[in-house]
Amino acid sequence: MSELLADRIAGNAADHGGLPAVIAAGDRIDYHRFWDRVTRTAAGLSGMTRVAVLPTSDIDSLIGVVAAMRAGVSVVLLHRHLLPEQLRLVLARTRPGAVVCAPGSERRLRRLDYTGALRTAADLETAGVPDRADPDSELLVGVTSGTTGDPKLFVRDQASWAATLDRSDATFDIAAGDRVAVPGVLDHTHFLYGALHALTRGATADLRPATEALRDGATHLYSVPTIAWDVVRTATGPIPGVREVLSSAARWPANGRAALQEVLPNARLTHFYGASELSFVSFDRGLGAGGDDAAGELFDGVDVRIRAGLVHVRSDMVFRGYLGAEGPADGPVDGWVTVGDRGALEGRRLRLFGRESEVLIRGGLNVEPAAVEAALTAIPGVTEAACVGIADARWGQIPVAAAVVDRRAPDVDEIRRRLRAVLPAPSVPARIHLLDRLPRTARGKLDRPALLRRIGRQTAPDR
Repeated sequence: MSELLADRIAGNAADHGGLPAVIAAGDRIDYHRFWDRVTRTAAGLSGMTRVAVLPTSDIDSLIGVVAAMRAGVSVVLLHRHLLPEQLRLVLARTRPGAVVCAPGSERRLRRLDYTGALRTAADLETAGVPDRADPDSELLVGVTSGTTGDPKLFVRDQASWAATLDRSDATFDIAAGDRVAVPGVLDHTHFLYGALHALTRGATADLRPATEALRDGATHLYSVPTIAWDVVRTATGPIPGVREVLSSAARWPANGRAALQEVLPNARLTHFYGASELSFVSFDRGLGAGGDDAAGELFDGVDVRIRAGLVHVRSDMVFRGYLGAEGPADGPVDGWVTVGDRGALEGRRLRLFGRESEVLIRGGLNVEPAAVEAALTAIPGVTEAACVGIADARWGQIPVAAAVVDRRAPDVDEIRRRLRAVLPAPSVPARIHLLDRLPRTARGKLDRPALLRRIGRQTAPDR
């Protein structure tokens, strides 16, 4: 049986107590003090089944998350892009025993119309012996990021994350005393996992902005292509001390990898494919083959089948299911699960062709074109609308919209203002084109390739 996440961190507190565990803006904490606060906070969670956490890039957020995982209390991972009605649905479905946020983050939750009590990790600290997790304990309820409408709540258990950590240990080169830069906000599961992964290895999780962390001795960088491009643009010269970059989210283009390799000349560049429901699936290294369909090697212990063009995955890392009123449902069937990605398998190499549902991934956050289109056509005077994804070197993909309007419609600036009021920020189109008509197929369906050809090459809104 794999060692659980919190037990791994406890071992590092015993073996490497004087080493820094976490560095954040203007603050740091060593392993001894970190684990002491985790234990006291875990004791304060006694009797709870779930605790909702809105984390930022700070030490208290990590203490609250690890404390819950130590006590076998499931973390309901809130994120900053939730809309007020989505937050209400998440809290109603998960029924957390407390809502926890970092000091200074209360205002964000109040803006989401949350009126209940708010706690910090420090508020929860108490003396006593905390409960202990077991492998079957629910570890995390995540909210599908960046979406509109009713969010999906995926459930991961302790055993699946322990198995994921085993794959990380076998595949990535992180050891005690290393410093892992985790510059993304911890409400993104990729970055939360990166910080926790560092702590399970006895390394330091550096939560500061990427350039600052890299210049201050980071040996590893957890990244998405957006952050990689920011490093390229802001770095003033080669940074030789970084050994590995671990990237996820949208396909990392070859030109972006090459540019980052110049800044981090000694780093091994690793991009992995997975999903919140699937965990790790495949990875590739180096400058890559380029293109959105580049192949990656399957992680050990991962099986893939292609059924009707869709990638189905089986492993000990996959999720339990989506949380419904009666508990997790719509999970793996006979161990197999798909999230709708299309692909082909060549031996142990998986080639990806995109998401069947046409979900866009903008800087690691999902954008549902159908929801954008619905928001557009809800505006008086917008008679038809379509949203497509355009490749972007920094963000991976950006949503671009086309709208057919009549005389009642407001101008583009007002359309954008109205969209910002109802859509999460990642879903607001980067460009809005006003067209006389949308291209259609012979059967009357939207001709997305034709629309992409028309608006994909334009750099300004079409008036």
